[in-house]
Amino acid sequence: MRADGADDPTTRALERTIGVRFTDSSIRDAALTHRSFAFEQDLELNNERLEFLGDAVLGLVVTDVAYREFPDLAEGELAKLRAAIVNMGALSDVARDLGLGEIVRLGKGEESSGGREKSSILADALEAILGAVYLDLGLETARRIIERLFRPRMVAYVRGEGERDYKTILQEIASQDLRSLPEYRLVERGPDHEKEFTATVYLGGKAYGTGIGRSKKEAEQQAAHQAYLKLSERTVETGSKGG
Repeated sequence: MRADGADDPTTRALERTIGVRFTDSSIRDAALTHRSFAFEQDLELNNERLEFLGDAVLGLVVTDVAYREFPDLAEGELAKLRAAIVNMGALSDVARDLGLGEIVRLGKGEESSGGREKSSILADALEAILGAVYLDLGLETARRIIERLFRPRMVAYVRGEGERDYKTILQEIASQDLRSLPEYRLVERGPDHEKEFTATVYLGGKAYGTGIGRSKKEAEQQAAHQAYLKLSERTVETGSKGG
């Protein structure tokens, strides 16, 4: 993307991908401007305020879709569904599918440290774009985009096919069954642009699962998933003995 924010093929490709044409290109460009770029270029606007707005719009639409389309889910399950859909991992995955990493405007330092692949930057950029759509084109247009991008993930999650928030699930199981809260211990290795994190989750001082990921959250989720499976197996075995 050109540093002056003028229209170019990459931003037009973004508009084709999300299925809209911004009437105010300055709002679109602000949504794609990370604070590191704004600081280096002495620009007043970056995407942080739009990200704040887009987060609220995304939460509203996902909550509304969940409530209307899954009437059999209790309040707690609806909350888990929403958490699984609007977390950083899910948002960054959608952002990668849209190619946002290629067009977000980053400062030189952030660029050199692998910022175009950072889940936090990608997730924030996506929320900023949704905020920009809402501001420029209205809630119904934002709703249409959000439903197209996220509804399939919601359906998959309810069917048990999608990514689940295993940290939340593990915490609930551990507090109920073990009267203990999970403790995560992290080890990181590698240079800044290729960090690898290893997380081990402990319950009552005992290691229950280990996960490896490119972010702390990814590693902790994998560790929680492994611990969840171990606890589930233990529950099945206990039930079998009791029978």
